Amino acid sequence: MPASTEAPTRVGAVSPASVTVDSRLTPGGPGYRRMSFALFLAGVATFALLYSTQALLPLISGEFGVAASEASWTVAAATGGLALFVLPMSALSERFGRRTVMTASLAVAVTVGLLVPFAPSLPALVVLRAVQGAALAGLPASATAYLAEEVRPKALVTAIGLFVAGNSVGGMSGRVITGWVAQEWGWRVAVGVIGAIAVACAVAFRLLLPAPKHFVAGSLRPRVLLGTVRGHLGDPLLRRLYAIGALFMTVFGGVYTVIGYRLTEAPFSLPQGIVGSIFLVYLVGTVSASTAGRLVGRLGRRGALYAAGGTTATGLLLSLAGSLWLVLLGLILITGGFFAGHAVASSAVSKTATHGRAQASALYQSAYYIGSSAGSTVGALAFHAGGWTGTVGVGLLAVLGVVSITVLGTRAARAQQRVAAV
Repeated sequence: MPASTEAPTRVGAVSPASVTVDSRLTPGGPGYRRMSFALFLAGVATFALLYSTQALLPLISGEFGVAASEASWTVAAATGGLALFVLPMSALSERFGRRTVMTASLAVAVTVGLLVPFAPSLPALVVLRAVQGAALAGLPASATAYLAEEVRPKALVTAIGLFVAGNSVGGMSGRVITGWVAQEWGWRVAVGVIGAIAVACAVAFRLLLPAPKHFVAGSLRPRVLLGTVRGHLGDPLLRRLYAIGALFMTVFGGVYTVIGYRLTEAPFSLPQGIVGSIFLVYLVGTVSASTAGRLVGRLGRRGALYAAGGTTATGLLLSLAGSLWLVLLGLILITGGFFAGHAVASSAVSKTATHGRAQASALYQSAYYIGSSAGSTVGALAFHAGGWTGTVGVGLLAVLGVVSITVLGTRAARAQQRVAAV
C-alpha cells in the first residue's frame, strides 16, 4: 500500500480546525476604522439634529413671542420622542438587524430635518421635533448593540467612546454652525443647513458601515421582549447605571438649554454668532469620551464616575462667576465631566448585559434622554424663577445623585467581595 501523505498527529496536539478564531473587530484590524468612522458620523448626525434648536432658543422665543420655558419644548420634545421610542426601536433591531434599523432611522430623521425650517408655528415646530426625536431613537441603542456584537470586549469602551465622541462633535458643530448662520439669515436657514449636513453624514454612514457578522435575529414577541426588559430592570447594577445616565444628562440638558439666554443677556450681551461659538467647548467632550477607556483602566469604573461627577460639579460652581472666562472654564469642565461619565456608564451597560443587549442599551438611552428632557424643562423653569443660580442648583442636585448612587454601588461591590471571601 502506498505510504500516507498525511502528517502524523501528535498526541495532545490541537487540530487547526478546532481552533476558534475571534473574527470580531479590533483596533488596527481590517474594517475597524471604517466601522469607527461610520458610527462617528452617525453620532454627528444624531446630536446635530437632536439639539439643532438649542442654541437658537432666544431667536425662536423672539419670533414666536414666548418665554424660555416654552421655547425649550423644541428641545424637550425631540429628546422625549427619542426616550419613548428607543425601546421599540431596539426590539426592531433585534429582529431586522442593527444596520438596517440605524439606516432607516437616519433616513426618516434627515427627511424631517429638511421640513423643520418651514414650521409655521411653535406647536408645529414642537410636533416636527418630536417626530424627529422618535426617528432618531433607532440610532443609540442599535449602535451600542452593534459594537458589543462586532467589537472585541477589550476594545469596547474605546469603540463606544468614539461613537460618543461623534455625539459631541455633532452637538458642537450643530450649535456653532447654527449660531453664525442664524446671526446672518435667521434660525430657519440655520436648521436647514444642519439638515443638509445630516443628509451627507447619513449617506456616508450607510456606505462605510461594515455588514454585521455576529448578529443573530431575535424575536419580536411582546412576551419575550417584556421578559428581557424585566430581567434588565431587575439587575441592581443596570438600574444604577440607568439612573447615573439620566442624572448626568439632566445637568447637561439644563446647562446647554439655558446658557444661550444667559450669554445674550446682561452683563455679557453677546451676539448670536459668538454664543454659538461657545459650544466649541464640545471638543473637550470629544477628547474625554474617547479617552474614557484609559480613565477606567486607571481608576476603575466607579473611580472614573467619581472623577466625572467631581469635574462636572466644579464646572457648575465656576459658571456662577461674573467673568466670561470663568464661565467658559466652567462649561469646559461640565462638558468634559459629562461626556466621560456618559461613556463610562453606557459602556458598562453593554458589558453587564449578557443577553438582550439592544434592550439593555435602549433602557439606558431612554433614561438618558428622559434626563435630557427633564433637564431642559426644569433647567429653564429654574432659570425663569432664580436665574442662572437656579439652573446651577438643579445641576448640583443631579451630580449629588450620581455620587450617591456610585457610593451605593461601591458598598454593594464590597459586600459581594466579603461574601465571596467567606
